[in-house]
Amino acid sequence: MNANFKIFLTALVAFGFALITGACDGEKKETSKYKFGTVELPVLDGALCGIPFFVAKEKGFFEEEGFDVKLIAADGETRKLGLSKGTYPLTNSDFQFFQAIENGVDIKIVDGIHIGCIKVLVKKGSSIAKASDLKGKKIAVDEIGGTPHQAVSLWLSVGGVSTKPEDGEVQFLPYADGNLALEALEQGQIDAAAIWDPLATSYEKSGKADVIMDVATDPVFDGRYCCFIYVSAKILHENPEKIAALLRAIHKAEAWIADHPEEAVDITAEGKYSEIEDKALAVELVKAYVYTSQEQQKKLGRDVKSDLRYFSEKLHQIGYLTKEPDQFVKDLFEEVNLSK
Repeated sequence: MNANFKIFLTALVAFGFALITGACDGEKKETSKYKFGTVELPVLDGALCGIPFFVAKEKGFFEEEGFDVKLIAADGETRKLGLSKGTYPLTNSDFQFFQAIENGVDIKIVDGIHIGCIKVLVKKGSSIAKASDLKGKKIAVDEIGGTPHQAVSLWLSVGGVSTKPEDGEVQFLPYADGNLALEALEQGQIDAAAIWDPLATSYEKSGKADVIMDVATDPVFDGRYCCFIYVSAKILHENPEKIAALLRAIHKAEAWIADHPEEAVDITAEGKYSEIEDKALAVELVKAYVYTSQEQQKKLGRDVKSDLRYFSEKLHQIGYLTKEPDQFVKDLFEEVNLSK
């Protein structure tokens, strides 16, 4: 090998190494904006309850806070297990994790997310108009122990109807498919159905049913959060800034939704996060859930801890929770410092 060829070969190798190094550096620059890397958030369930997550992703709010977020679907058990192990940092849910937390699963609530989203329907023209009218009746829910079951149980108990199985004052029947529950209602096989939106409102607007309880407006629930942000206690305690950054992104999205409900629905539909056949209805529901800025929440007097105390006491009264409400809320709720 002559000297000139050696020089050429050395230069070629050096050039190739520079290209590779440059590419790597380019990749580092490309991903350096993600301070917290990639995280999965199990928030896809087809409902509009998760719209702040959809908006936070599509409007770049998660990215602004240092995340490459992947929104995924997962059932309740998977989410609960993922949060407890630290696989997932955060998700949204309602009362369904309360019993698991009471039994020692290390999950925390750090914020509320919206009000509303469940209605109790009866057949159009039914004589059933209030809670006490359902004594001795059959009520469809999606699952025993699920949120519609709990919400109706609270409402009935305040209305003087016992929901304890041993008292036999009301019978709950599980229908995993809300459409089947509504079909049973139409055929007279049940007397009422607790249904998630948007199906509940859509069916009401069809003229086939009357609404006798709406979680968004009924005095038992009115103005109180029904859905909350749950986080992994493991991640919260090991890396609180990570949870704080996620919350800041979600709060940005909530404030944006309050000012742009129609665009928020467009983002949800275009991203195929939820099947939206009636945009006007979806916008109506998003407005009814009252997504607001943090400043507006304070003006409205919303208090997550107070709402949790209220609901835990009611759930304790009907036997769903055994722990004293004050202690339960102490175990359940944790404040997060959102300052950078």
